[in-house]
Amino acid sequence: MKTKNILRISVLSLFVMLCTPLFSQIQTFEWQGTQRQYLIKTPTVDRETMPILYFLHGLGDNITRLDNEFHFQQIADEFQWVVVIPQALPQSGATMWNAGLMSSSIDDSGFLMALLDTLAVQYPINLDSVFFTGFSMGGFMTHRMAIEHGDRITACAPVSGLITHSMSNLSATPVRMLHIHGTSDPVVGYDGNSQYFGGNLGLSVEAILNYWKNANECVAEPVIDTFPDLKNDGLRFVRYTYEGDAELQHIKVIGGNHTWYMSENQYDIGYMTEIHKFFVGNGGGGEGIAESEDHHLDLWPNPTTGCFSIKVKTVTNIEVMDLQGRSVAQYVLTPGTHQIDMDGFPKGLYFIKHENGKVQKLLLTK
Repeated sequence: MKTKNILRISVLSLFVMLCTPLFSQIQTFEWQGTQRQYLIKTPTVDRETMPILYFLHGLGDNITRLDNEFHFQQIADEFQWVVVIPQALPQSGATMWNAGLMSSSIDDSGFLMALLDTLAVQYPINLDSVFFTGFSMGGFMTHRMAIEHGDRITACAPVSGLITHSMSNLSATPVRMLHIHGTSDPVVGYDGNSQYFGGNLGLSVEAILNYWKNANECVAEPVIDTFPDLKNDGLRFVRYTYEGDAELQHIKVIGGNHTWYMSENQYDIGYMTEIHKFFVGNGGGGEGIAESEDHHLDLWPNPTTGCFSIKVKTVTNIEVMDLQGRSVAQYVLTPGTHQIDMDGFPKGLYFIKHENGKVQKLLLTK
């Protein structure tokens, strides 16, 4: 359950690991008599308070290799967040999170929250903006954290990971959830089965959505939108949005494998970009929403029943686009607040595009 090509580490990549800069040195935290390891990345520009993002690795992976692949310092600087990459302990010959997949006495859930309490003393972390994401077994563990600590976690985004059967027997408090999964994943199957490990690993994606719909008290039917198919990647990315006490989203990757699709230059979407948008969107937590001013447009209400207001500081060109990426309306706005009437548009999801390239979703409900 690891990211693509992690079994083939070249001599060059090994050299890079050995020459990792000082700011990437591994930190330790004692938990239940064991020295647990983690990396932490903080923005190079000081902020009064900062959200915190946990990234949980897959089976057999390690945090140094992961940092070399994902470049977490760049993510910390771009998002202006604290990014924490903790290391799982070895079990049965491989590093593995205790996500409820097998019997284990290792309390990873307690370790991750105890680490949060410690980091909150050391760094100006906004505890109203605590985010978790993870790949493969890290996705399994992200689900577990949401189930057991939804009262402290603002939003979660597991990728290619399931809710195990043991975790599915527990009830959860509402927590904003984005589940991303490929339909052709042979390692952690969309139906819960695995061609690599044999048998069933957990709930199917459909059952996972039903679990979180119940926990978040969401509507039964989602708003469905398909990302524009602009790249020749052999994939289609479809988003399902369920409104409720806490928003539930699912990005279904039709034809998607057991892979973290990272770059918008190669694929129609990049996972980290979409996860960030979800985390800082409506209901995403105090600091997350405030931080989104650098990434989102100043418009409200969203969702809207027909009209929305938008505030601009300079003369600005605004474009409204549908799900197919087609322009359906354009406006030239003078400085100030303006009301845009979409009463005659079909209900659904639209994209409001600023001339500087920033884009924000707008849900028209009727």
